[in-house]
Amino acid sequence: MLTFMTNAMIGVILISVASAMVGSYIVTRRMVFISGGITHACFGGLGLGYYLGISPMLMASLFAVGGSLGVEHLSRRGERRDSAIAVIWALGMALGILFIFLTHGFVPELNTFLFGNVLTITRADLWAFAGLTGVLLLFYAIFHPLIVTVSFDQDFARTRNLPVGFINVAMTILVAVTIVLTIRMIGIMLLMSLVSLPQMVAERFTHRYWRMVIMSVGVSLAGCLGGLWAAYWISVPASASIVLLLVAFYALAALKR
Repeated sequence: MLTFMTNAMIGVILISVASAMVGSYIVTRRMVFISGGITHACFGGLGLGYYLGISPMLMASLFAVGGSLGVEHLSRRGERRDSAIAVIWALGMALGILFIFLTHGFVPELNTFLFGNVLTITRADLWAFAGLTGVLLLFYAIFHPLIVTVSFDQDFARTRNLPVGFINVAMTILVAVTIVLTIRMIGIMLLMSLVSLPQMVAERFTHRYWRMVIMSVGVSLAGCLGGLWAAYWISVPASASIVLLLVAFYALAALKR
């Protein structure tokens, strides 16, 4: 049990940093629901993976990246972004339900992917989290001015001939990968909270991008670690206690005018 708790604590620390960076981008861009679209696209990949008897996480990754690129493609063709997200969201859920129905036998791990279980984090997951966090830190270090400009004003960025398309696609893919790696920790049903609530709390206190990222890390860490220990002591699902604590933080922050 101690090993599971240690892995869980290290995992939530790494994911808190990663989700703070991608979450600040999508909250600033006012595209929080893209996380929901990608998350539900993952469900289609999970279903196909179970049906074909291959790694569900691999298929979820392919569906997540494909779904994120699909949203960008539809947006460039003139489709409203929220409409494009709705298409990917619906398609992922429909395919997931279809393939799971066609899969022979019971799918025992499905509940873990749907509702999350932070205690299932393994050493391999930790290495994946660390790799993702490192890639995000490197990407931000190189492209920080571009990310901030594109996040706040894409039209201005285009007038300056900045690579808006590249930043959008790269960040959308990084959002997709972050979501895939986080699914088993928090679950498909609750994952949107981890890439939106800490940032929404931070946004109540600052509108400077890097301050928002740093504050989001702090809020996410407090929510994840606090929720994890609360779940341990009162024997409730960790994912639910984490989300409830983050909601409580947002409720307190909302009192600030």
